[in-house]
Amino acid sequence: MSNHRYLEAVDMGIDTHEEPVVYMRKDCDICRAEGFEANTRLLIRHGERNLIATLNTVSESVLPNGGIGFSKSAWRYLGLTAGLEVNISHAPVVQSLSAMRKKIYGNALSETELASIIHDIAERHYSDIEIAAFLTGCAGGRLSLEEIIALTRAMVDSGSRIHWRQYPKVFDKHCVGGLPGNRTTPIVIAIASAAGLTLPKTSSRAITSPAGTADTMEVLTNVDLTLDQMQSVIHQTGACLAWGGRMNLSPVDDLMIRVERALDLDGEGQLVASVLSKKIAAGSTHILIDMPVGPTAKVRDESQARRLADLFHAVGEALDVRVECLTTDGTQTVGDGIGPAEEARDVLAVLRNDPGAPADLRERALLLATHLLVMANGDSYEEAESRTREILETGGAWQQFLRICEAQGGLREIPRAPRQKIFTSERSGRLTTMDNRRLAKLAKLAGAPSSAVAGLRLQAKLGQRLAAGDPLFTLYSDTPGELDYASDFYQSNRDIFEIA
Repeated sequence: MSNHRYLEAVDMGIDTHEEPVVYMRKDCDICRAEGFEANTRLLIRHGERNLIATLNTVSESVLPNGGIGFSKSAWRYLGLTAGLEVNISHAPVVQSLSAMRKKIYGNALSETELASIIHDIAERHYSDIEIAAFLTGCAGGRLSLEEIIALTRAMVDSGSRIHWRQYPKVFDKHCVGGLPGNRTTPIVIAIASAAGLTLPKTSSRAITSPAGTADTMEVLTNVDLTLDQMQSVIHQTGACLAWGGRMNLSPVDDLMIRVERALDLDGEGQLVASVLSKKIAAGSTHILIDMPVGPTAKVRDESQARRLADLFHAVGEALDVRVECLTTDGTQTVGDGIGPAEEARDVLAVLRNDPGAPADLRERALLLATHLLVMANGDSYEEAESRTREILETGGAWQQFLRICEAQGGLREIPRAPRQKIFTSERSGRLTTMDNRRLAKLAKLAGAPSSAVAGLRLQAKLGQRLAAGDPLFTLYSDTPGELDYASDFYQSNRDIFEIA
């Protein structure tokens, strides 16, 4: 291949999330000769690595002549250093895009077609727009059971897979989400691992919520573990609480979650495949799914919960893992804090048996931990519940949580937001309803989860009688602009809280 298609790599320092983007001058000889224009898909080669990226064109003052700029993700993926020469050409046709378009038109996809789509997404052959098109085509119940099984299997195969041969049973617990503040996982993992269960818990960042388990745990300890570090933590403590992105476990899931977050989209089939692919790749054999049900939760009613549970069971059976689903109350938030730091405060309060710890978070965590012990040992519910309460109330769970954090790098002090604002009830009466979805949006507008300290803390729960002027919640933010932005949203949505 002739040298005229080589340019020198320049790190532009531009964060495009995980979408690979390259930058070329409009007057670049290659641009003009090859007919490259803004939004053209290019194949970039360096050594043994190659990448399909989207072209942005820039003015002459931005790049030196003979240079090609890279976004941070593209630079990292190709392993570049300044001044290296890279080869540029038109991107080849991505054959799986025809299957993706087939799905958009409502047709079923074969296992081979789904595997090719997932492979190409994992290899960064899809632009964000194309990933969004695939996710949208699969949303709204458009995936059959056979397609969900094939999608899950393809996502597992897209990365590494752990086999815990020394542990005959490996457990995990996951909540489908939609309920702000429902940060039971760190408590459940501490209790269940203190009881002797093996739990290599890997979590994703938040998709549509103000905080995911990984976001909350990152406030408290290091969650960015390599596969070797994770295995070391498991061997030391029997459990971990880590972010799954670094370990290459179903890595395509992280690429799709990033786009789902932007779309505020979390379809049933994709949800099941996302959850189970991560768990299966992490080596789990027994998985407990928490499904909060409520009018403003992700799962709205019992019929939707049954349908989702049936999907989880069927896909789990097809992929040789045992899955149990537990329906829980999703009518109001769990705990008092919403947002990474505020949820972390609730977690520590429960583990430390603080008198002011949120009772609803404590009881829900005990419920889930008890079901895990029943799955593990075949004990009666009463026997398992007695064990979990003893572990929590005698400090066993707190000591186990400290061991896990120490093995992951040590327990951190929870930071506090520099700005806060208290909102009060405008009338007297009983708090009858609260809108989970708009509460989550309120916390996100304040800056969560990007800012760990952003979010809110509730001062009232359903059924509580309030007087006019009593505090409803405190809003926390890192910046005055975000605090004002969230405050304005609440002023226009005061019916988030209904007081009768």
